[in-house]
Amino acid sequence: MAEFFLELFSEEIPARMQARGAEALARLIAEALAPLSPGMPQLFWGPRRIALAVEVRGEVAAREISERGPRRGAPEAALAGFLRKHGAAREELTEEGDYWVLRRTVAGQAAAALIAEVLPPLLWRFPWPKSMRWGGKSQFTWVRPLRRIVALLDGEVVMFDLRQGEDDGHGLASGGETEGHRFLAPGAFAVSGAADWREKLRERRVIADPAERRQKIEADIAALAAARGLRAVPDDGLLDEVTGLVEWPVALLGAIDARFMELPPEVRQVSMRVNQRYFALIAQDGRPAPYFAFIANIEAEDGGAAIIAGNERVLRARLADAEHFWNLDRRVRLESRVEKLKSVVFHAKLGTQYARAQRIARLAGLILPDLMSEDLLGVRKEYPELHKGYVERAGLLAKADLTTGMVGEFPELQGVMGYYYALHDGEHRDVALAIRDHYLPKSGADQVPPMNYATRAVALADRIDQLAGFFAIGERPTGSGDPYALRRAALGIIQIIRTFDGLGRFSLRGALNGAAETYGFAVPVDDIIAFVVERLRVQLRTEGKRHDVLAAVFAASADDNISRLLERATSISNLLASDDGANLLVAYRRATNILRIENEKDGPHTGEPDASLFKTDEEAALFRTSRQFQGPAGLIASYQSEYHLAQIARGLATLRAPVDAFFEKVTVNDPDPALRRNRLKLLSRIRDIMNHFADFSLIEG
Repeated sequence: MAEFFLELFSEEIPARMQARGAEALARLIAEALAPLSPGMPQLFWGPRRIALAVEVRGEVAAREISERGPRRGAPEAALAGFLRKHGAAREELTEEGDYWVLRRTVAGQAAAALIAEVLPPLLWRFPWPKSMRWGGKSQFTWVRPLRRIVALLDGEVVMFDLRQGEDDGHGLASGGETEGHRFLAPGAFAVSGAADWREKLRERRVIADPAERRQKIEADIAALAAARGLRAVPDDGLLDEVTGLVEWPVALLGAIDARFMELPPEVRQVSMRVNQRYFALIAQDGRPAPYFAFIANIEAEDGGAAIIAGNERVLRARLADAEHFWNLDRRVRLESRVEKLKSVVFHAKLGTQYARAQRIARLAGLILPDLMSEDLLGVRKEYPELHKGYVERAGLLAKADLTTGMVGEFPELQGVMGYYYALHDGEHRDVALAIRDHYLPKSGADQVPPMNYATRAVALADRIDQLAGFFAIGERPTGSGDPYALRRAALGIIQIIRTFDGLGRFSLRGALNGAAETYGFAVPVDDIIAFVVERLRVQLRTEGKRHDVLAAVFAASADDNISRLLERATSISNLLASDDGANLLVAYRRATNILRIENEKDGPHTGEPDASLFKTDEEAALFRTSRQFQGPAGLIASYQSEYHLAQIARGLATLRAPVDAFFEKVTVNDPDPALRRNRLKLLSRIRDIMNHFADFSLIEG
């Protein structure tokens, strides 16, 4: 095997595009070099380069190929098109069965020749999210101007260029030279392979491996902070971004003026993160520290003193702006800002944020009783009207901070600023917490923090209003897009419900019906419930859990309670994991297959079996066992009302032995038509009993 090494060296690539660019390069190379059986590639990316090293065979062996063409007797144009596509003559075709077949021998090809052939078109069609053209007349595009192409096969340059016809491809051609750090080690140098490339880049102040750069940044910041008894606020997103901004990371520490420590810590952190890519620091007890860490891309002769001073000066100006908004916003009470929401459009067909605030407040109060079925977090249930007042107040104020200067400057702080302004205005703490936390979880990866009853009510109302409104106006997610983040809204509902056991009484259907009342027009409630349950199924599949069982349980029940659906799915999953459950599933499938075949002949075979026609003990035993599921006190009724799931699972398991015995001893298709119909009715009864608990036909495996 030979090592193929490719580096694409350019001007600065946006950090968010580097990893995706390297992954796209690996995919395209694997496809283009498939005849060389490439191994697992090693990927590199950074501010000015993406690169790849992979083991390939030294040549493509000669081989015979066979291509089936049109049918014999097909129009002449079809045959001519086939020959033209493959550059073949009619004499090369043979007749095989009903088709023309082209067989030919393809000569072997050296790996270097294949690479030189496939790389130029690959680079011309490279799928950057955004590309640009630069000086000259060439139509070749890249994410930023491409400067060098290193292409080496076992140390030898694979020669090719990017010319296409009269387009000179910016004069770009492959070579064996790259460049180190722009400032610390400018100039080109030759490399002979991936290992040599990495070593020489390090000598020239470039760490090629992104994982190594990231680890160094994290460790150096931690060391700087620890020297002052501090630690960095965890921020993986910022760490990833900074890794893509520097080639030779140097950690430095700056100070924050004491006056700015009066600002909410989230304001400082967002300002530092969004505007300057600084890392916030905190004391070991979690208190904000008057310092920040950042990463430079050079080693300064003065130890970074001038760089630190410059960054402190920039941060001082940023925080002064934030301080201005902080002081200005607090001059106006949050409740007075609700009226200003009339000028903030939520959606052209769904009205303003003011109308939405009214809907959320009403809906949150409506669903509150279902959330207070237990004494959640010490809620005193003897004051339900007081709690409802807090919930409705929180719903009304939840979006008011959208009109503040601080949120206008930093949209990431919506909710957070409402919390601080509400506390400043003397609002109840539960109201302030609900304003802050009702946006959580913001993504599927977010943890749902401990929340009070008001937060839960407002968070659910916010998402339910969103789903109800957009589904009602036909703005549903598609396979290619979800512009209104409805999947995220559904996942938020699911995460809240799954996190808090106290939501066992929460009815999604009831909440959606309440949302429909607040809108005043028809809402496709069933479609939304199915959408949410499908999101739950996808989430369970991602977690490696039995998502198929959830689908089966949902299909068998009109229940929309997520907690109960999950409990039922867990109960059925546990049953299927047992020998009784696994064998019962096999028997169910056997029964349904028999019924499908026989029903096509003279079915359906439904109705009560006639016990007087039983000829075997196995028929009678199966019938007796099935009767425990019937009637007001039967397991089916219990499943629909009392949810004694463990008892129900044990009851279903009792079907296994009599069903097995029935199939072992009884001939369903008896010559006597009356016996045959009666036995098919018994099987139909067993199938229908099981389908009351879950549609077992949807169970996989």
